[in-house]
Amino acid sequence: MKFRMFACTLISASTFITGMNDPPAKPSDPKPQLSAESRGDILMARKEYREAIEVYLQGPQDSSILLNKTGIAYHQLTDTNTARKFYERSTKANPVYAEAINNLGTAFYAQKNYRKAIAQYLKALKINPLSASVHSNLGTAYFARKKYDAALESYQKALELDPEVFEHRGSNGVLLQERTVNERAKFHYYLAKTYAKAGAHERALGYIRKALEEGFKEKKRFMEEPEFANLRELPEFQQLMTMETRVL
Repeated sequence: MKFRMFACTLISASTFITGMNDPPAKPSDPKPQLSAESRGDILMARKEYREAIEVYLQGPQDSSILLNKTGIAYHQLTDTNTARKFYERSTKANPVYAEAINNLGTAFYAQKNYRKAIAQYLKALKINPLSASVHSNLGTAYFARKKYDAALESYQKALELDPEVFEHRGSNGVLLQERTVNERAKFHYYLAKTYAKAGAHERALGYIRKALEEGFKEKKRFMEEPEFANLRELPEFQQLMTMETRVL
């Protein structure tokens, strides 16, 4: 009986000593707080633009990136006047921030001030000449002013830089790409021409179809212009040429 009691005492003491030697438990580290920019970006992805604006405005107001993103949020709410003010503030904070300069161009474009839009796009391209999206925007502004040759040249440059440039969707980054045009049939015709010249036959055919569906009336251009020469033997092209042009 004594032996058993002694053994129990040893075990208890050993347990006590071990507990004394264990390092004290550390409190769990607090989770890192997301920045105003990160929280705003999440709200932008959810298309909660007003909430995103409130959060962006909690960040440093000398940040060209936050000012630009606030402008984009207002732009998504179709408040282009306020959007333009934030883009201008962004470019003042960082005069070589090509994305904000481009976005200022899109604000002018939305207000149908195409001359000023073109000026901003050209300014952005001096800073970043390899931006396919800005070349695309420049082409669309030229298109709006009916400078079709200049538009086609800009579109071709955009496509050289990024073969997917005209297929991009989404506008929650820092650079906006303009997709609003008045003459959609003619716009699709020029995109078809751009893709045909680049040898992207499938996409060229897709935009020919869109042009015809939107009421493009100059169907003979597809049969006469050299950019479409390699398409004319394709059954898909020949079928499109039998389509009735939509009457608008």
